[in-house]
Amino acid sequence: MAFEVRLPELFTVTSAEYEAMHSAWCKAIKVLPHFSVVHKQDIFISENYRPELQKEGLSFLDRSFERHFNERPYLAHKCYLFLTKTTKERMRQHSNFSTLCRGRITPKELNHEMVVKFMESVEQFERIINDTGCISLRRLSDDEILGTETSSGIIEKYMSLSMSDVTCLEDIDLSAREMRVGDKMLCLHTLSDTDDLPAKVSTDNRYERLSTDRSDCRLSFASPVGLLLPCNHIYNQYVLHRLPRRESCPLREDGPQHEQSFQVQPQQRDQQGMDRPLPERGPFLRTDKRPGAL
Repeated sequence: MAFEVRLPELFTVTSAEYEAMHSAWCKAIKVLPHFSVVHKQDIFISENYRPELQKEGLSFLDRSFERHFNERPYLAHKCYLFLTKTTKERMRQHSNFSTLCRGRITPKELNHEMVVKFMESVEQFERIINDTGCISLRRLSDDEILGTETSSGIIEKYMSLSMSDVTCLEDIDLSAREMRVGDKMLCLHTLSDTDDLPAKVSTDNRYERLSTDRSDCRLSFASPVGLLLPCNHIYNQYVLHRLPRRESCPLREDGPQHEQSFQVQPQQRDQQGMDRPLPERGPFLRTDKRPGAL
């Protein structure tokens, strides 16, 4: 499921409102079924401001405001949210896994009952976020996702690194030497290990440049990679909703014992299932070792 997210204006959110929004996100994620993926995507692209002088009822101050910012560059922001239901086996896949190598895109384990339950939880997720009053979700239609003959969908815009309608897709180069989409060069950074994060993270920080002794200007913790990053960029956040550790890994402590028993009894390798290699650990498996990780 895909949603367009509308966030509050920058520099207008208090510390209490940041805490309330963070609590709403945590509460909404918990209502999703296990093995769900929450993907929040923030797109920041530099554009020139276009005044809306044709509006009716503009006062003298409104027209002066529009003329003052005419053609000034700024970072335009679009935010999307994608909710995906997967299975336990799919959650273990590596980043080099491609659905193009399989006969079907959806996992075989998904049935009608699981899909209905997931859709009900998505509706509950949407209500929890919209009830905050600060964030609103709008479900995207198929045409907005895939595009039509006259307009581009978000897939085409993302593949061309643009927020405006595109007439055709550009060449994509993902070689070892460079990553390029058309004439746009890419630089990718990934943070997937919780050990690289600070020991304590707050929901918001004080922005000293606009704060005074009497007024306190607050920004979110991730603002340095958001609007405060002065370049075109896309910020992707992924939350993998797994089973709790006590349920997902009940035999992890007995792993060395089982491995030793397999080596002592080589004649059992001919039995069904014993000759298959154990799956490798996924890149996000370490997050399960820390309490409270989703």
